[in-house]
Amino acid sequence: MDKGTLYLCATPIGNLEDITLRVIRTLKEVDYIVAEDTRHTLKLLNHLDISKPLISYHKYSNEQKEEKILSLLEEGNNIALVSDAGMPGISDPGEELVKIAHKRNIHVTVLPGATAGLSALVLSGLPTSRFVFEGFLPRDKKIRKEILNQLKGEERTIIIYEAPHHLLGTLKDLHEVLGNRRLAVVRELTKIYEEVLHFTLEESIEYYSKNPPKGEFVLVIEGGKEEKEDNWFNHISITDHILVYMDKGLSKKEAIKKVAADRDLPKSQVYKHSIHIPGKNKD
Repeated sequence: MDKGTLYLCATPIGNLEDITLRVIRTLKEVDYIVAEDTRHTLKLLNHLDISKPLISYHKYSNEQKEEKILSLLEEGNNIALVSDAGMPGISDPGEELVKIAHKRNIHVTVLPGATAGLSALVLSGLPTSRFVFEGFLPRDKKIRKEILNQLKGEERTIIIYEAPHHLLGTLKDLHEVLGNRRLAVVRELTKIYEEVLHFTLEESIEYYSKNPPKGEFVLVIEGGKEEKEDNWFNHISITDHILVYMDKGLSKKEAIKKVAADRDLPKSQVYKHSIHIPGKNKD
């Protein structure tokens, strides 16, 4: 008997319209759907009017559950693997299932679609040509510190996932090890309250200390190359940077333009940090 195929199906990360026609067709045609959380996946299937046998597979699943799925594939069943959101295998347990399927000569194919990390990267305004993906940092303090120390000399843009209840602690850890780098904090991608905020790490800590985080976050952090140049303005906030130029006699408009050029930021983003600054505005 021919073996079945394991289909890696990307699902929406928020907006239910972000699913491909190919994924919808495949979910209708396969024999089983393997899901990280069957209750979550059932909502998507009901939305698509699809009814299929569901098998749960998550980080706490034992070897017997894994073997059941692989045996079904070896018996000729076609199976779709989905995560709760985005691409299966990225920061979810599907990675292990794919690895074993390849070892057992089971055909695996991918159906591309939404991925939070790449979506946040292209939305961030930070360099996209070279980047590293770290997913969720380990909760173990020792292992986390080791990984952050490895990232200290990283010159590529860094992508990190974080949950709201851990966000502030992670920002503090990043600031302690990486220094006061620039970052984009991307929240609730593709949803109604999608938001992209640009800070230094120091500014982000101050902001989220006063504004409790809500939603799921992707942190897109600049690489360390510019930090090595040790420009004087890397060590102060955008607001203070504007004030330095205004103290030298520039108007607020002129100061904003200079700061935007120094930091390679859009003028509109710098302007947001100047709204409360009075005086010397010759606009």
